[in-house]
Amino acid sequence: MRSKYVIVGGGAGGLELACKLGRKLGPQQVMLVDSRLYHIWKPSLHEVAAGTLDIHQEGLSYQMLAHDNGFTYVYGAMTALDAAARELTVAAITSEGGEAVLPERRIGYDSLVMAVGSTSNYFGVPGAAENTISLNATEDAERFRLTLLKLLTKAALQKGQDGAAGVDVVIIGGGATGVELAAELREASGVYTSYGFGHLDPVRDVRITLLEGAPRILAPLPERVSGAALKLLNERGIKVVTDCRVTAIAPDHVSVGEQRYPSDIVVWAAGIKAPAFLATLGLPVAKGGQIEVTGDLQVKGVPGVYALGDCALCLGPDGKPVPPRAQAAHQQADYLLETFLREARGKAPQGKPYAYRDYGSLVSFGQSTSVGSLMGSLRGFNWFVEGFFARMMYVSLHLLHHQAVLGTIRTGVLALARFLVKRATPLVKLH
Repeated sequence: MRSKYVIVGGGAGGLELACKLGRKLGPQQVMLVDSRLYHIWKPSLHEVAAGTLDIHQEGLSYQMLAHDNGFTYVYGAMTALDAAARELTVAAITSEGGEAVLPERRIGYDSLVMAVGSTSNYFGVPGAAENTISLNATEDAERFRLTLLKLLTKAALQKGQDGAAGVDVVIIGGGATGVELAAELREASGVYTSYGFGHLDPVRDVRITLLEGAPRILAPLPERVSGAALKLLNERGIKVVTDCRVTAIAPDHVSVGEQRYPSDIVVWAAGIKAPAFLATLGLPVAKGGQIEVTGDLQVKGVPGVYALGDCALCLGPDGKPVPPRAQAAHQQADYLLETFLREARGKAPQGKPYAYRDYGSLVSFGQSTSVGSLMGSLRGFNWFVEGFFARMMYVSLHLLHHQAVLGTIRTGVLALARFLVKRATPLVKLH
């Protein structure tokens, strides 16, 4: 099996590159390798976890995407790389009963793109890996949702004998994932009666605590955004504790020094790192496990291999690493798309390195409101946005991602998405 361009990892960046390149060059030249069968936009995982988004409605089949966008899809996890022979190995697939479904495969390539994303970084906290759920993939979000429903059922049954019965949810990490999950859970708790939990009070009996090590939540964002987010969380009855360091996690509580926070379910959203298997491939990796790349996203010292997104350590002109954000992966995918299309058409290379541009951030607070900042083209200039309009902006970015991987969506919906983005950011281009 061989392809001119092989992309490993069907996240936001990898999938957008496969779809856009496939629509130009076709399935004989473009191949996507992924260990899962379905793609979901990662910023939506908190909605799946809270039960406000149905994974079966939102998930996109890689096989369907391959058919519609002109690339070849290979199901399986990458396990090895022979960079000298330009060949990678994909693991065998077996059924739950242990029966062989697909054998181990070897795939040759001319250009390989590593886009495998990131995994949780527990920073050595005792009990973190064993007693928490991290929202890295759809199965994590589903596990959280089903666990929460079981806990709610148990609390509802105990309510007659114990008036204090309820569910204690602790979220560790006050970044976008932690904040969005807390807000979405509170919104979802208002409809728990539909599941038969009518005896539970959504605020009193579903107790949500958010723990953050920095002095404020959403620390990388402007202070005004952080303050607005804190206000919204407080209004929803969510306990926010900042400037605290989690020291241990047990099955029934989270320890911050001598302080204990009761917990029935804990979400870890406090940090990420590159997948450990990258260090076994013979590629240059940094201290944090990310693949070291040059300014044009080529892996240092390894011809024909590129990396993008969270798994790549890409330094900007200021010498600082490009942040592990979806917009960076999107930009890098477009950069490599131009690189490969120029190569396929016999044109000269781009002649300029990739440069990250920060277009701001939006944080969702349920189905009706969002808050964030949108960066302008002038240094230090940005807009603060909140409320329904910010929520519409947030939804529009999701629609634009769908447009990138589906090739087209309903004209009216896409037009609305582009209108909202352009009207809210007159000095920037988000897509």
